[in-house]
Amino acid sequence: MELVVGIAAVQLAKAFGLRVVGTASTEQGLQAIRDQGADLVFNHKQEGYLKEIANATASSEGIDLILEMLANVNLNADLQLLKSGVGRVVVIGNRGTIDINPRLLMAKETSICGVTLFSSSEEEFQMINAYLQHGLKYGYIKPKLGRIYPLEEAAQAQTDVISNSGTYGRLTLRI
Repeated sequence: MELVVGIAAVQLAKAFGLRVVGTASTEQGLQAIRDQGADLVFNHKQEGYLKEIANATASSEGIDLILEMLANVNLNADLQLLKSGVGRVVVIGNRGTIDINPRLLMAKETSICGVTLFSSSEEEFQMINAYLQHGLKYGYIKPKLGRIYPLEEAAQAQTDVISNSGTYGRLTLRI
């Protein structure tokens, strides 16, 4: 699931002319981010990756926006990478609790916010749909299809999504 959201995020950011720093933990994930046009790509399982990102973004004094797919693992590290005064972490995914150091937020005057589609209004869903349809029509959003499951394997598809067992692209049920 994270890779699908990440791919869409990279595609949208590049469509708006933004510089993208992406991370993944597998070669397949790293390549997927590169293929979408990320400017810099790092393996977040590799020792020292935070220092590499900090060095690579030093000229811009940090990162403006982090879309965090696994906050319970990465949030405290994210806070160290944010640009002072404007940096923000948007929590999109989380699988547990985490201790963070609030001083990292205070020192740089940055923020964390969470988002979910579950609380979106009908008007917001229509707006999201309109943006997605536009992106699909004009080609700056290009979904990646992963494994296609027959309906009889729906339980396995759900297990694969939850376990993130090397899945790549959109997992789809065929009816």
